[in-house]
Amino acid sequence: MTLEKFAMTTDEPTWFTQKRQASFELIDKLPLPKMQRFNFSNWQLMPSTKTIIKTDVPTTYDDYVLMDIFDAMTAYPEMIQKYFMNKVIKSDENKMTAYHTAFLNQGIFLYVPENTVVQKPIEIELKQDSQQPFISHILIVAGENSKFSFIQRTRTEGDAKSVANCVVEVMAMPNSEVRYAAVDEMGENVTSYLSRRAYVDQNAYVDWSIGLMNSGNTVADFDTDLFGEGAHSEIKVVDITSGQQQEGVNTRVTNYGKHSIGNINQRGVIMDRSRLIFNGIGHIIKGASGANAEQQNRVMMMSNEAHGDANPILLIDENDVLAGHAASVGQVDQRQLYYLMSRGIDRKTAQRMVIRGFLGDVLVSIPSKPIREELVQTIERKLADGQTVATNS
Repeated sequence: MTLEKFAMTTDEPTWFTQKRQASFELIDKLPLPKMQRFNFSNWQLMPSTKTIIKTDVPTTYDDYVLMDIFDAMTAYPEMIQKYFMNKVIKSDENKMTAYHTAFLNQGIFLYVPENTVVQKPIEIELKQDSQQPFISHILIVAGENSKFSFIQRTRTEGDAKSVANCVVEVMAMPNSEVRYAAVDEMGENVTSYLSRRAYVDQNAYVDWSIGLMNSGNTVADFDTDLFGEGAHSEIKVVDITSGQQQEGVNTRVTNYGKHSIGNINQRGVIMDRSRLIFNGIGHIIKGASGANAEQQNRVMMMSNEAHGDANPILLIDENDVLAGHAASVGQVDQRQLYYLMSRGIDRKTAQRMVIRGFLGDVLVSIPSKPIREELVQTIERKLADGQTVATNS
């Protein structure tokens, strides 16, 4: 199937078909995304796809618009053309963004108009059919002075070998407040590329709470660009790896605006023979006086055969700023284990209690109660499965 025939199945506008074609021609010319200390160049991340999946969501609510991305191209053409892979993330940034644009097969558009406060969280659940590549896009536009929470759950159905290429773009207009929470649970046979990024305008606030609970190999790129004066972002990432899984996570905040604030807090637990790399990147651009960039990257190893790395990076091009970082990689505190076991608690339960305490600092800071509770349940399940694998091996 040619790209033109593929695009016809969406009944999409000409400009988007042309954008697909232009991106397709760039794929072989662009490099892969850069990720320090993590090489994924030999991963199979870009098979062709022939299926378009319409996302089954209502088109409008009283206060906001939530609809299929392809329907939105007709209903909101100017807004989609202005923001889709054009301002927050660009199609020609790297090989993966070009592939994403060329072969996009499903997505969601959320628009919350200016001066709108949505009281209840906006929730979606995306299910990947492992028989098809999952090329998914979420575009969120937060109007000036708007305020809302968005919860995303993503899961794989089936156990076929597949790929996922998922992009989230958040455009936060001045004085808006966006609280984004996600739990990713891609299957063991799914190789994933995940990109989430926000453009944060003057005095706007974006809070990211991300639970990376995938079972397959994953490369994740989480970026926030603080363009406006007084822009603020908090990024919290919880990650657990097991088996022979490999995950590389780039979490970056770039301070462009004066008095902007960007904080990163990442916690990971690695089991069995898995590998997890946390790169925390804080970049303060020249002219961003009064900016603040703080980060924590901590990894706990549950196995002598696991490999973890917490790599903090600060790039400071301005003098009048605050910046700092903390990083650690280590095994379970044996003194804590001994204390718990001396109180009659078995070793497996004691280990899980120590891990919950280790992750607790991030979990309690997640503003979404449903996501906190779901993450705790998912963490318990992954830890129990990991301990079972370790015992059997």
